[in-house]
Amino acid sequence: MSIEDKLNKIKSSLPNHVSLVAVSKTKPVSDLMEAYNAGQRIFGENRVQEMAEKHEQMPKDIKWHSIGHVQRNKVKYMAEFVDLIHAVDSLRLLKEINKQAKANNRKIDCLLQIKIAEEDSKYGLDNNEAEDILNSEAFENMHNVNVVGLMGMATFTEDKKQIKSEFQYLSATYDKLKVEQPNFKILSMGMSGDYNIAIDTGSNMIRVGSSIFGARD
Repeated sequence: MSIEDKLNKIKSSLPNHVSLVAVSKTKPVSDLMEAYNAGQRIFGENRVQEMAEKHEQMPKDIKWHSIGHVQRNKVKYMAEFVDLIHAVDSLRLLKEINKQAKANNRKIDCLLQIKIAEEDSKYGLDNNEAEDILNSEAFENMHNVNVVGLMGMATFTEDKKQIKSEFQYLSATYDKLKVEQPNFKILSMGMSGDYNIAIDTGSNMIRVGSSIFGARD
């Protein structure tokens, strides 16, 4: 199946309220353009410099999402164009995004990454840390970032019950925080292997790579 066919197959199965982020890391611009020509406009990259290079080469109506762990010293390379930063896992990172957004006269949308997986390798905040950030004076004084929701990654496992319970936990956290956060509108959870479970438990944004572009290079 072509990239276009795979993309259309996924899109046709999604409810209207769910956004699809095509995860294009390590893939050549030609592959991304095939998806673009099939109507895809949101692309997710986890390496800031790779995303900046692709942004230079590709049409300007694309929304670029930074989906991987972000080092603070890399924020400046994407502050000019990034549409959404998924994986904000510390107040220090949020401060840097605010600073670089201000330097570019922009307001950048962000998601707080909540740690829901059992693996130690996954980054993220716990509920209390996320709440502390949202209620902090420092955050109140940031005028160039907009926290619009949460993001999380389930444990890499075949156990669907475990995946579902992790997603339910994140969904409940989102509902709880949303009460005090009028800007909350995005719950980003679900990838190629588990996005159907994620959608069933409240996700409205999924991040899909291999099911569109094939295995990672």
